[in-house]
Amino acid sequence: MAEWDADLDHIIPSSILPPLWAKLLVGFVSLVCFARSYDGDFVFDDSEAIVNNKDLRAETPLGDLWHHDFWGNQLSSNTSHKSYRPLTVLVFRMNCYLSGGFHPLSFHVVNILLHSGISILLVDVFSVLFGGLQYTSKGRRLNLAPRSSLLAALLFAVHPVHTECVAAVVGCADLLAALFFLLSFLGYCKALRETNKEGTQSTFWVLLSILLGAVAMLCKEQGITVLGLNAVFDILVIGKLNVLELVRKVLHKDRSLENTGVLRTEGLLFRMSLLALGGTGVLYVRWKIMGTGPPAFTEVDNPASFASSMLVRAINYNYYYSLNAWLLLCPWWLCFDWSMGCIPLIKSVGDWRVIALAALWFCLIGLICQALCSEDSHKRRILTLGLGLLIIPFLPASNLFFRVGFVVAERVLYLPSAGYCMLLTFGFGVLSKHTKKKKLIAAFVLGILFINTLRCVIRSGEWRNEEQLFRSALSVCPLNAKVHYNVGKNLADKGNQTAAIRYYREAVRLNPKYVHAMNNLGNILKERNELQEAEELLSLAVQIQPDFAAAWMNLGIVQNSLKRFQAAEQSYRTAIKHRRKYPDCYYNLGRLYADLNRHVDALNAWRNATVLKPEHSLAWNNMIILLDNTGNLAQAEAVGREALELIPNDHSLMFSLANVLGKSQKYKESEALFLKAIKAHPNTASYHGNLAVLYHRWGHLDLAKKHYEISLRLDPMASGTKENYGLLRRKLEQMQKKNV
Repeated sequence: MAEWDADLDHIIPSSILPPLWAKLLVGFVSLVCFARSYDGDFVFDDSEAIVNNKDLRAETPLGDLWHHDFWGNQLSSNTSHKSYRPLTVLVFRMNCYLSGGFHPLSFHVVNILLHSGISILLVDVFSVLFGGLQYTSKGRRLNLAPRSSLLAALLFAVHPVHTECVAAVVGCADLLAALFFLLSFLGYCKALRETNKEGTQSTFWVLLSILLGAVAMLCKEQGITVLGLNAVFDILVIGKLNVLELVRKVLHKDRSLENTGVLRTEGLLFRMSLLALGGTGVLYVRWKIMGTGPPAFTEVDNPASFASSMLVRAINYNYYYSLNAWLLLCPWWLCFDWSMGCIPLIKSVGDWRVIALAALWFCLIGLICQALCSEDSHKRRILTLGLGLLIIPFLPASNLFFRVGFVVAERVLYLPSAGYCMLLTFGFGVLSKHTKKKKLIAAFVLGILFINTLRCVIRSGEWRNEEQLFRSALSVCPLNAKVHYNVGKNLADKGNQTAAIRYYREAVRLNPKYVHAMNNLGNILKERNELQEAEELLSLAVQIQPDFAAAWMNLGIVQNSLKRFQAAEQSYRTAIKHRRKYPDCYYNLGRLYADLNRHVDALNAWRNATVLKPEHSLAWNNMIILLDNTGNLAQAEAVGREALELIPNDHSLMFSLANVLGKSQKYKESEALFLKAIKAHPNTASYHGNLAVLYHRWGHLDLAKKHYEISLRLDPMASGTKENYGLLRRKLEQMQKKNV
């Protein structure tokens, strides 16, 4: 093995081979690749997983994390994706606590450091996979493949397909799972420490490895696959199993089969039993926790899995595998989302894309044949372990055991890419051995490292904010309705409604059943007073998805604006039926009742909104104003005080309560609230105008004059303020004449 590793000496200089220098180099390169993302925003799924996740808030009991999915929803809910990652959520929560809130910088720094640590750890992992487990007389493990392990770790550190895991905060789940995956493997290697020909095993280290595998799974589902890699490594490296020889003996009924080393190694059978029992137990517990039912995905998430023909499903699944392989081989076309028409279904074997399947299986079968049939035992072992590290962690995303909620996802390639880097390094070694143009190969390898590093830097920049991220996907997946939807949503959030409408319309054109795009487009048209089209879009959305509560509520708002009050009430009621805890819908229902002069119903609806969401300022304000306008000053005051206890810094509530107190002739308290509201928002004309009215009533005419003038300076067109100011000036003039 040392001789084979020496074939890479023209690529990896001996000066950087000492372990410390090798790890420092890998760590530095990995930091250079992704450092640009350190000050990025929360983008795409980060908002749901971090900002809107109630499990990250201090008031949520820590125990709830063990009953909720990654997004903070109950695992027992039908809408849950069953992504059970409590340890990742716990890390997020600790990050929030230590950084003092939802600051994206701290989350991004953690991801960058995790990737760097994993890349460094892979130097040791690759040294074991390439060189095996051999020790000195003092018990120190020998690194028989320093060049191979360093090159493979460098290729992993700079691979652009990792950008999503590192630059997106939610990628922390993949990084944590990978970290404990590698620790589990290295822990298992401790159990296999060879002190003599037979080797020794440690139950403690096997159990620790299983525990670390369970921890990896609690970070992300892929983590449990480390137990499969441990088993493959044990059988091939420690058991020294030759699959081809074993098959030959079975076929020829060779009596020497019973003397095969693997079958007579008691330690191996014991370890395999522990791995099998531990893995089964961990999976069973997880299955019970997540409710024993698989997650419910829609056709747009994974269209191939909904195809009626098994042949169509098989062809498309294999096409997806070939796309994943291409992303590893040529990671230039990267996209944050590959669903919703990005990859049209292959519906017949006549589709030219079937060539990709043939190419994939041609390469895989060639590698498998070499792994099984090669006369070189080192070559067999490296190829088998490389294929194992490539394939085993990918199995949960393969659709073979259960339906997954995506077509292609770059994040699931984080661990499998280590196997790819191992195979690629082996390939470079073979090329170096069989060619005299070693400098050309060295230049090619360095070129790959440089180009991938450059691509990582560019891609990290695209992940820094949503506008760049979403627009970068337009050229990669122009048929993806979700890409156009997200570009439109980003434009709408920035106030560019005209451009947002164009992208929303394109999203609906590409996917005529895209109810979220219809809902958002309907909202913008509603704001632009294009009510007829808004109603048509929202009606179509709820027809396609009858339980879409947000669309029902928005349809009710449009119908209310069209004076179709009965239909609006029915829409609001339907929304609440589908989402019982819907404070915004109760608020809008209250507005409808207020328009119909059904004051008691309006107050009840707004009260429901505040019960469900105590910080719902608009609902509190509307209650105070309605009670004020109907002459219920005592009740309005009580509601206002209750609201301010819950939301003490809300200037609009201070203003509303100040108006009530002024009418109740509680001038001093009213003045204090007006002044607090003005301090919070000094440029609001109505605050100064109403304070002037209070001073006018109170008899503080000079102060009244001062605030009338400030109010008119801020809003010269305020007719009420003009009229009151005129009355005050006439009164002041009369007082001056009287004094004269």
